[in-house]
Amino acid sequence: MEIEIGRGKKGRRAYGFDEIAIVPSRRTRDPEDVDLSWSLGGYTFELPLLASAMDGVVDVRTATILGKLGGLGVLNLEGIQVRYDEADAELERIAALPAAEATRGLQQVYQEPIKPELIGKRIREMKAAGIVTAGSFTPQRVEEYIGVALEAGLDILVIQGTVVSAEHVSSVVEPLNLKQFIAELPIPVIVGGCASFQTALHLMRTGAVGVLVGVGPGAACTTRQVIGVGVPQATAIADAAGARMQHLLETGQYVNVIADGGMGFGGDLAKAVACGADACMIGSPLAKAEEAPGRGYHWGMATFHPTLPRGTRVKTTTLGPLEQIVAGPAFENDGTLNLMGGLRTAMATCGYESIQSFQKCEVMVAPALKSEGKRLQQAQAVGMG
Repeated sequence: MEIEIGRGKKGRRAYGFDEIAIVPSRRTRDPEDVDLSWSLGGYTFELPLLASAMDGVVDVRTATILGKLGGLGVLNLEGIQVRYDEADAELERIAALPAAEATRGLQQVYQEPIKPELIGKRIREMKAAGIVTAGSFTPQRVEEYIGVALEAGLDILVIQGTVVSAEHVSSVVEPLNLKQFIAELPIPVIVGGCASFQTALHLMRTGAVGVLVGVGPGAACTTRQVIGVGVPQATAIADAAGARMQHLLETGQYVNVIADGGMGFGGDLAKAVACGADACMIGSPLAKAEEAPGRGYHWGMATFHPTLPRGTRVKTTTLGPLEQIVAGPAFENDGTLNLMGGLRTAMATCGYESIQSFQKCEVMVAPALKSEGKRLQQAQAVGMG
Protein backbone atom coordinates (compact mmCIF):
# COMPACT_ATOMS: atom_id res chain seq x y z
CA MET A 1 0.00 0.00 0.00
CA GLU A 2 1.36 3.38 -0.99
CA ILE A 3 1.60 6.26 1.47
CA GLU A 4 1.15 9.85 0.40
CA ILE A 5 4.44 11.67 0.96
CA GLY A 6 2.96 14.86 -0.50
CA ARG A 7 0.31 15.68 -3.08
CA GLY A 8 2.74 15.03 -5.88
CA LYS A 9 4.48 11.91 -4.59
CA LYS A 10 3.52 8.57 -3.09
CA GLY A 11 5.78 5.81 -1.81
CA ARG A 12 5.74 2.35 -0.31
CA ARG A 13 6.53 1.76 3.37
CA ALA A 14 9.75 -0.23 3.71
CA TYR A 15 11.14 -2.13 6.70
CA GLY A 16 14.55 -2.79 8.18
CA PHE A 17 15.52 -5.77 10.33
CA ASP A 18 14.87 -3.91 13.60
CA GLU A 19 11.25 -3.33 12.57
CA ILE A 20 10.24 -6.95 11.99
CA ALA A 21 9.95 -10.11 14.09
CA ILE A 22 10.00 -13.82 13.29
CA VAL A 23 6.88 -15.50 14.70
CA PRO A 24 7.26 -18.94 16.37
CA SER A 25 5.13 -21.66 14.80
CA ARG A 26 3.24 -24.59 16.31
CA ARG A 27 6.31 -26.82 15.96
CA THR A 28 9.82 -26.75 17.44
CA ARG A 29 12.81 -28.82 16.39
CA ASP A 30 16.13 -30.00 17.79
CA PRO A 31 18.93 -27.71 16.53
CA GLU A 32 21.00 -30.75 15.58
CA ASP A 33 18.31 -31.66 13.03
CA VAL A 34 18.58 -28.30 11.24
CA ASP A 35 20.37 -28.31 7.88
CA LEU A 36 22.02 -24.98 7.01
CA SER A 37 23.48 -26.10 3.69
CA TRP A 38 22.74 -24.40 0.38
CA SER A 39 23.83 -24.81 -3.25
CA LEU A 40 25.31 -22.30 -5.66
CA GLY A 41 26.30 -23.00 -9.24
CA GLY A 42 27.09 -26.66 -8.68
CA TYR A 43 28.78 -26.13 -5.31
CA THR A 44 27.24 -27.02 -1.97
CA PHE A 45 28.23 -25.11 1.16
CA GLU A 46 27.58 -26.21 4.72
CA LEU A 47 26.94 -22.65 5.91
CA PRO A 48 24.82 -19.94 4.19
CA LEU A 49 27.57 -17.41 4.82
CA LEU A 50 29.74 -15.34 2.50
CA ALA A 51 32.44 -12.91 3.60
CA SER A 52 32.22 -9.57 1.81
CA ALA A 53 34.89 -8.69 -0.72
CA MET A 54 36.37 -6.00 1.51
CA ASP A 55 40.06 -5.58 2.19
CA GLY A 56 39.61 -5.33 5.95
CA VAL A 57 37.66 -8.61 5.97
CA VAL A 58 39.02 -11.06 3.39
CA ASP A 59 42.54 -12.08 2.48
CA VAL A 60 43.85 -15.51 1.55
CA ARG A 61 44.10 -16.53 5.20
CA THR A 62 40.56 -15.58 6.23
CA ALA A 63 39.09 -16.97 3.00
CA THR A 64 40.80 -20.26 3.81
CA ILE A 65 39.50 -20.36 7.39
CA LEU A 66 35.95 -19.56 6.31
CA GLY A 67 36.11 -22.05 3.44
CA LYS A 68 37.15 -24.84 5.78
CA LEU A 69 34.30 -23.93 8.13
CA GLY A 70 31.83 -24.40 5.28
CA GLY A 71 31.33 -20.81 4.12
CA LEU A 72 32.71 -18.78 1.22
CA GLY A 73 35.16 -15.89 1.39
CA VAL A 74 35.10 -13.49 -1.56
CA LEU A 75 38.43 -11.78 -2.27
CA ASN A 76 38.42 -8.25 -3.69
CA LEU A 77 40.36 -8.74 -6.93
CA GLU A 78 40.74 -4.98 -7.31
CA GLY A 79 41.91 -4.34 -3.76
CA ILE A 80 45.00 -4.18 -1.60
CA GLN A 81 45.89 -7.83 -2.15
CA VAL A 82 46.31 -7.37 -5.91
CA ARG A 83 47.89 -3.91 -5.81
CA TYR A 84 50.70 -4.70 -3.38
CA ASP A 85 52.83 -7.82 -3.15
CA GLU A 86 53.45 -6.96 0.52
CA ALA A 87 49.85 -6.09 1.36
CA ASP A 88 50.36 -6.32 5.11
CA ALA A 89 52.48 -3.17 5.15
CA GLU A 90 49.68 -1.18 3.49
CA LEU A 91 47.09 -2.61 5.87
CA GLU A 92 49.24 -1.50 8.79
CA ARG A 93 49.47 1.94 7.18
CA ILE A 94 45.68 2.17 6.87
CA ALA A 95 45.19 1.11 10.49
CA ALA A 96 47.61 3.81 11.64
CA LEU A 97 45.83 6.66 9.83
CA PRO A 98 44.31 9.31 12.14
CA ALA A 99 40.52 9.42 11.87
CA ALA A 100 40.54 12.85 10.23
CA GLU A 101 42.93 11.64 7.52
CA ALA A 102 41.48 8.17 6.90
CA THR A 103 39.55 8.83 3.70
CA ARG A 104 42.32 10.78 2.01
CA GLY A 105 44.85 8.21 3.16
CA LEU A 106 42.80 5.38 1.67
CA GLN A 107 42.55 7.25 -1.62
CA GLN A 108 46.34 7.50 -1.71
CA VAL A 109 46.86 3.82 -0.90
CA TYR A 110 44.48 2.74 -3.67
CA GLN A 111 46.19 4.89 -6.29
CA GLU A 112 48.62 2.00 -6.78
CA PRO A 113 47.68 0.18 -10.01
CA ILE A 114 46.17 -3.31 -10.04
CA LYS A 115 48.77 -5.92 -10.99
CA PRO A 116 47.39 -8.79 -13.07
CA GLU A 117 50.13 -11.14 -11.86
CA LEU A 118 48.96 -10.63 -8.27
CA ILE A 119 45.39 -11.53 -9.23
CA GLY A 120 46.65 -14.87 -10.45
CA LYS A 121 48.93 -15.31 -7.43
CA ARG A 122 46.19 -14.75 -4.84
CA ILE A 123 43.77 -17.10 -6.59
CA ARG A 124 46.42 -19.81 -6.80
CA GLU A 125 47.17 -19.35 -3.08
CA MET A 126 43.51 -19.95 -2.26
CA LYS A 127 43.37 -22.93 -4.59
CA ALA A 128 46.43 -24.42 -2.89
CA ALA A 129 44.57 -24.21 0.43
CA GLY A 130 41.92 -26.56 -0.95
CA ILE A 131 38.91 -24.23 -0.82
CA VAL A 132 36.37 -23.00 -3.36
CA THR A 133 37.82 -19.74 -4.67
CA ALA A 134 35.63 -16.69 -5.20
CA GLY A 135 36.69 -13.23 -6.28
CA SER A 136 35.00 -9.91 -6.96
CA PHE A 137 35.38 -7.44 -9.84
CA THR A 138 33.42 -4.29 -10.64
CA PRO A 139 31.51 -4.19 -13.94
CA GLN A 140 33.97 -1.56 -15.18
CA ARG A 141 37.01 -3.84 -14.84
CA VAL A 142 35.77 -7.40 -15.08
CA GLU A 143 36.37 -7.77 -18.82
CA GLU A 144 39.93 -6.51 -18.47
CA TYR A 145 40.99 -8.94 -15.76
CA ILE A 146 38.73 -11.99 -16.06
CA GLY A 147 41.21 -13.80 -18.31
CA VAL A 148 43.98 -13.96 -15.73
CA ALA A 149 41.48 -14.93 -13.01
CA LEU A 150 40.14 -17.84 -15.06
CA GLU A 151 43.63 -18.98 -15.96
CA ALA A 152 44.54 -19.08 -12.27
CA GLY A 153 41.51 -21.27 -11.52
CA LEU A 154 38.82 -18.96 -10.13
CA ASP A 155 35.75 -21.02 -9.22
CA ILE A 156 33.05 -18.37 -8.65
CA LEU A 157 32.96 -14.83 -10.02
CA VAL A 158 31.21 -11.97 -8.22
CA ILE A 159 30.43 -8.88 -10.32
CA GLN A 160 29.75 -6.26 -7.70
CA GLY A 161 29.12 -2.55 -7.36
CA THR A 162 27.05 -0.20 -5.21
CA VAL A 163 24.23 -0.68 -7.71
CA VAL A 164 24.51 -3.05 -10.69
CA SER A 165 21.84 -3.12 -13.39
CA ALA A 166 21.25 -5.27 -16.44
CA GLU A 167 20.66 -2.15 -18.53
CA HIS A 168 23.52 0.27 -17.92
CA VAL A 169 23.35 3.21 -20.32
CA SER A 170 26.46 5.23 -21.21
CA SER A 171 27.46 7.72 -23.89
CA VAL A 172 31.07 7.57 -22.66
CA VAL A 173 32.03 3.88 -22.74
CA GLU A 174 30.60 0.68 -24.17
CA PRO A 175 28.57 -0.83 -21.29
CA LEU A 176 29.17 -4.39 -20.17
CA ASN A 177 26.58 -6.72 -21.69
CA LEU A 178 25.98 -8.81 -18.59
CA LYS A 179 23.83 -11.45 -20.25
CA GLN A 180 26.29 -12.08 -23.06
CA PHE A 181 29.31 -11.92 -20.75
CA ILE A 182 27.87 -14.41 -18.25
CA ALA A 183 26.76 -16.78 -21.01
CA GLU A 184 30.32 -17.00 -22.33
CA LEU A 185 31.94 -17.72 -18.94
CA PRO A 186 32.76 -21.29 -17.84
CA ILE A 187 32.14 -20.52 -14.15
CA PRO A 188 29.05 -19.45 -12.15
CA VAL A 189 28.49 -15.73 -11.57
CA ILE A 190 26.92 -13.74 -8.73
CA VAL A 191 25.86 -10.15 -9.53
CA GLY A 192 24.75 -7.19 -7.43
CA GLY A 193 23.86 -5.10 -5.61
CA CYS A 194 20.24 -4.36 -6.12
CA ALA A 195 17.33 -3.42 -3.88
CA SER A 196 14.10 -3.77 -5.88
CA PHE A 197 11.89 -6.41 -7.48
CA GLN A 198 12.42 -5.23 -11.06
CA THR A 199 16.19 -4.82 -10.83
CA ALA A 200 16.60 -8.21 -9.15
CA LEU A 201 14.45 -9.86 -11.82
CA HIS A 202 16.47 -8.30 -14.64
CA LEU A 203 19.73 -9.42 -13.02
CA MET A 204 18.37 -12.95 -12.68
CA ARG A 205 17.57 -12.94 -16.39
CA THR A 206 21.25 -12.38 -17.19
CA GLY A 207 22.02 -15.97 -16.23
CA ALA A 208 23.55 -15.25 -12.83
CA VAL A 209 23.29 -18.02 -10.23
CA GLY A 210 23.00 -15.52 -7.39
CA VAL A 211 21.92 -11.91 -6.87
CA LEU A 212 23.32 -9.70 -4.12
CA VAL A 213 20.63 -7.66 -2.38
CA GLY A 214 21.57 -4.53 -0.48
CA VAL A 215 22.26 -0.90 -1.32
CA GLY A 216 23.83 1.05 1.50
CA PRO A 217 23.06 -0.97 4.67
CA GLY A 218 26.66 -1.86 5.50
CA ALA A 219 28.33 -0.58 8.68
CA ALA A 220 31.03 1.25 6.69
CA CYS A 221 28.83 2.44 3.83
CA THR A 222 27.64 6.05 3.46
CA THR A 223 25.82 5.64 0.12
CA ARG A 224 22.42 6.42 1.62
CA GLN A 225 23.69 9.73 2.98
CA VAL A 226 25.89 10.73 0.05
CA ILE A 227 23.43 10.05 -2.79
CA GLY A 228 20.17 9.27 -0.97
CA VAL A 229 19.74 5.86 -2.59
CA GLY A 230 18.80 2.66 -0.78
CA VAL A 231 16.02 0.41 0.51
CA PRO A 232 15.78 -1.02 4.06
CA GLN A 233 17.02 -4.60 3.96
CA ALA A 234 13.95 -6.57 5.06
CA THR A 235 11.87 -5.08 2.25
CA ALA A 236 14.68 -5.30 -0.30
CA ILE A 237 15.21 -9.00 0.39
CA ALA A 238 11.49 -9.78 0.31
CA ASP A 239 11.15 -7.97 -3.03
CA ALA A 240 14.09 -9.90 -4.48
CA ALA A 241 12.57 -13.14 -3.20
CA GLY A 242 9.42 -12.23 -5.11
CA ALA A 243 11.54 -11.72 -8.23
CA ARG A 244 13.12 -15.12 -7.68
CA MET A 245 9.68 -16.73 -7.66
CA GLN A 246 8.68 -14.86 -10.83
CA HIS A 247 11.90 -15.92 -12.56
CA LEU A 248 11.41 -19.52 -11.44
CA LEU A 249 7.89 -19.54 -12.91
CA GLU A 250 9.18 -18.07 -16.17
CA THR A 251 12.26 -20.24 -16.66
CA GLY A 252 12.31 -23.10 -14.18
CA GLN A 253 15.68 -21.79 -12.97
CA TYR A 254 16.21 -21.06 -9.27
CA VAL A 255 18.46 -18.06 -8.58
CA ASN A 256 19.87 -17.55 -5.09
CA VAL A 257 19.02 -14.36 -3.24
CA ILE A 258 22.03 -13.31 -1.16
CA ALA A 259 21.43 -10.65 1.49
CA ASP A 260 24.40 -8.28 1.38
CA GLY A 261 25.03 -6.03 4.38
CA GLY A 262 23.18 -4.66 7.37
CA MET A 263 23.51 -7.81 9.49
CA GLY A 264 25.45 -7.49 12.71
CA PHE A 265 23.89 -10.19 14.89
CA GLY A 266 22.71 -13.77 14.59
CA GLY A 267 19.11 -12.56 14.73
CA ASP A 268 19.70 -10.33 11.72
CA LEU A 269 20.87 -13.31 9.66
CA ALA A 270 17.78 -15.23 10.76
CA LYS A 271 15.51 -12.35 9.71
CA ALA A 272 17.27 -12.11 6.34
CA VAL A 273 16.55 -15.77 5.64
CA ALA A 274 13.00 -15.42 6.96
CA CYS A 275 12.46 -12.62 4.43
CA GLY A 276 13.65 -14.86 1.60
CA ALA A 277 17.46 -14.94 1.50
CA ASP A 278 19.27 -18.16 0.63
CA ALA A 279 22.53 -16.92 2.16
CA CYS A 280 24.02 -13.87 3.84
CA MET A 281 27.08 -11.83 2.87
CA ILE A 282 28.55 -9.98 5.84
CA GLY A 283 31.54 -7.75 6.45
CA SER A 284 31.72 -5.88 9.77
CA PRO A 285 30.92 -8.91 11.99
CA LEU A 286 33.88 -10.76 10.45
CA ALA A 287 36.11 -7.67 10.64
CA LYS A 288 35.97 -8.22 14.41
CA ALA A 289 37.93 -11.47 14.11
CA GLU A 290 41.49 -11.73 15.40
CA GLU A 291 42.62 -12.88 11.95
CA ALA A 292 40.86 -10.07 10.04
CA PRO A 293 43.33 -8.21 7.81
CA GLY A 294 41.91 -4.80 8.80
CA ARG A 295 43.74 -4.71 12.16
CA GLY A 296 40.62 -3.59 13.99
CA TYR A 297 39.28 -1.42 11.17
CA HIS A 298 36.70 -1.94 8.44
CA TRP A 299 36.02 -0.08 5.20
CA GLY A 300 34.10 -0.67 2.00
CA MET A 301 34.92 -0.74 -1.69
CA ALA A 302 33.60 2.77 -2.32
CA THR A 303 35.40 4.37 0.63
CA PHE A 304 38.41 5.25 -1.48
CA HIS A 305 36.58 6.47 -4.61
CA PRO A 306 38.79 9.24 -6.03
CA THR A 307 36.03 11.82 -6.54
CA LEU A 308 32.98 10.77 -4.48
CA PRO A 309 33.75 8.45 -1.54
CA ARG A 310 30.65 6.59 -0.33
CA GLY A 311 32.06 4.87 2.70
CA THR A 312 34.14 5.43 5.78
CA ARG A 313 36.76 3.59 7.79
CA VAL A 314 35.14 2.43 11.02
CA LYS A 315 36.83 0.99 14.09
CA THR A 316 35.71 -2.45 15.21
CA THR A 317 36.10 -4.33 18.50
CA THR A 318 38.12 -7.52 18.18
CA LEU A 319 35.98 -10.26 19.71
CA GLY A 320 37.91 -13.47 19.12
CA PRO A 321 38.95 -15.97 16.43
CA LEU A 322 37.02 -16.06 13.16
CA GLU A 323 35.80 -19.57 13.91
CA GLN A 324 34.27 -18.40 17.18
CA ILE A 325 32.43 -15.54 15.51
CA VAL A 326 31.03 -17.90 12.89
CA ALA A 327 30.46 -21.13 14.81
CA GLY A 328 31.01 -20.38 18.51
CA PRO A 329 31.13 -21.04 21.33
CA ALA A 330 29.88 -17.63 22.44
CA PHE A 331 30.86 -15.89 25.64
CA GLU A 332 28.87 -12.73 24.79
CA ASN A 333 25.07 -12.59 25.08
CA ASP A 334 24.31 -10.09 22.30
CA GLY A 335 24.42 -12.29 19.21
CA THR A 336 27.80 -11.11 17.89
CA LEU A 337 29.43 -14.53 18.42
CA ASN A 338 28.30 -17.87 16.98
CA LEU A 339 26.32 -16.27 14.16
CA MET A 340 25.48 -19.62 12.59
CA GLY A 341 24.37 -20.94 15.97
CA GLY A 342 21.96 -18.03 16.18
CA LEU A 343 20.51 -18.84 12.78
CA ARG A 344 20.32 -22.56 13.58
CA THR A 345 18.55 -21.90 16.88
CA ALA A 346 16.05 -19.53 15.25
CA MET A 347 15.16 -22.19 12.70
CA ALA A 348 14.87 -24.86 15.38
CA THR A 349 12.77 -22.63 17.63
CA CYS A 350 10.31 -22.12 14.79
CA GLY A 351 10.37 -25.77 13.71
CA TYR A 352 12.07 -25.49 10.30
CA GLU A 353 14.72 -27.90 9.09
CA SER A 354 16.16 -26.17 5.99
CA ILE A 355 16.94 -22.73 4.65
CA GLN A 356 14.24 -22.85 1.98
CA SER A 357 11.59 -24.05 4.42
CA PHE A 358 12.48 -21.27 6.89
CA GLN A 359 11.79 -18.72 4.15
CA LYS A 360 8.11 -19.62 4.57
CA CYS A 361 7.93 -18.67 8.25
CA GLU A 362 5.59 -15.97 9.50
CA VAL A 363 7.03 -12.49 9.90
CA MET A 364 5.27 -9.49 11.42
CA VAL A 365 5.93 -5.77 11.69
CA ALA A 366 7.17 -5.19 15.23
CA PRO A 367 8.93 -1.84 15.81
CA ALA A 368 9.05 -2.46 19.58
CA LEU A 369 10.72 -5.87 19.24
CA LYS A 370 14.15 -4.87 20.53
CA SER A 371 13.05 -2.25 23.06
CA GLU A 372 9.99 -3.78 24.75
CA GLY A 373 10.80 -4.63 28.36
CA LYS A 374 14.51 -3.87 27.89
CA ARG A 375 14.83 -0.74 30.06
CA LEU A 376 17.41 -2.28 32.39
CA GLN A 377 19.53 -3.49 29.49
CA GLN A 378 19.35 -0.09 27.86
CA ALA A 379 20.18 1.75 31.07
CA GLN A 380 23.13 -0.54 31.84
CA ALA A 381 24.30 -0.88 28.19
CA VAL A 382 24.35 -4.68 28.36
CA GLY A 383 22.94 -7.34 26.06
CA MET A 384 22.08 -4.89 23.29
CA GLY A 385 25.17 -5.17 21.10
